[in-house]
Amino acid sequence: MVSFSLLPHLRARQVIKILEKIGFEVDRQKGSHIVMINKINKRVTVVPDHRGKTIKKSLLMEIIKQAGLDIKDFLDLL
Repeated sequence: MVSFSLLPHLRARQVIKILEKIGFEVDRQKGSHIVMINKINKRVTVVPDHRGKTIKKSLLMEIIKQAGLDIKDFLDLL
């Protein structure tokens, strides 16, 4: 099992690119929050895009779970 502490500091655009690799598409954006949907498995997640800031590890972990991945699978997509 890969540790939570091994998650890198990522910006929203980096997370979006990873999610796009596994079939997510940008559905809509409201303010600084980008809603992404995977039309195959109907999963939805929201990625906050605060320019110049990284996503906190706890929120990144939640995005990973909502995408149906585990930490190891996510790190393999980097």
